[in-house]
Amino acid sequence: MRIAHAPGQLERQPRAVAIGTFDGVHRGHRSVVQAAIDTGLAPTVITFDPHPRIALGNHVELIATLERRLELLGEAGVEATLVASFTPELMALEAEVFAERYLRGIGAEAVAAGADFRFGARRRGDLALLERLGFDVLEVETVPGVSSSGIRNALHEGDMVAAATMLGRPYELDGVVVAGDQRGGTLGYPTANLAPEPQLVCPRNGIYAGAALGHRAAVSIGTNPHYGGTERRIEPYLLDFDGDLYGKRLVVEVWQRLRDEEVFASEADLVAQIGRDVDATRSAVRPTRPV
Repeated sequence: MRIAHAPGQLERQPRAVAIGTFDGVHRGHRSVVQAAIDTGLAPTVITFDPHPRIALGNHVELIATLERRLELLGEAGVEATLVASFTPELMALEAEVFAERYLRGIGAEAVAAGADFRFGARRRGDLALLERLGFDVLEVETVPGVSSSGIRNALHEGDMVAAATMLGRPYELDGVVVAGDQRGGTLGYPTANLAPEPQLVCPRNGIYAGAALGHRAAVSIGTNPHYGGTERRIEPYLLDFDGDLYGKRLVVEVWQRLRDEEVFASEADLVAQIGRDVDATRSAVRPTRPV
């Protein structure tokens, strides 16, 4: 997939453009993308970074990094994505100017978006305006029961199956492996200390089963209360993995919540419980969206 950061970086050709923030690229977002693909025109996405609500000073827990968003759009069949910087200058553009510069400028003939999509200064632009400007407008209905806020709420509850049902895939932790306490190695279960982007939503503290790099992963999210920790950490243990992950990006699927964090009577009890967590991880089932 080609990635551009200004309209002039994309050649003008007949395109069907799916437009929106697409944080998480959940099932509702993919229905918008699919509408563009189904036209037979070059499927293209216009998305925004930073998230418009963040740019306006609001607190937003992101479901996916921009890097992962772009990867997922490419996997969905998008040929090109224009990442529009959501700056004060962009916000000040009149809707007609935005349509001329960002849509007509890259050859858009069809535009796919949700019914509530708004754009341009004072959010004056909508699908009706795009239709009056001569675009073939594809209004995509909301997928029932699927929303970014619903995904965040499910993650806050540790309900990974509900999150996966809305996403259409397991939720993912995405970050860089950094140095940690290295305590897991002394217990026989060396973990990677994952540092995600601070704006990403994180599941409720606890122990989870998941996978990364083709290996099952037992994932600890929390403060490690047995050792008196106070800082929340994300520490996946990749089963049957042998390698150095320091400094590397790691994307971890989170499948199932196994239990709460605990303080144990002894380190031996802790190690025994980790063993049971590993066994549960081996038997965990990857959540899939019901047909």
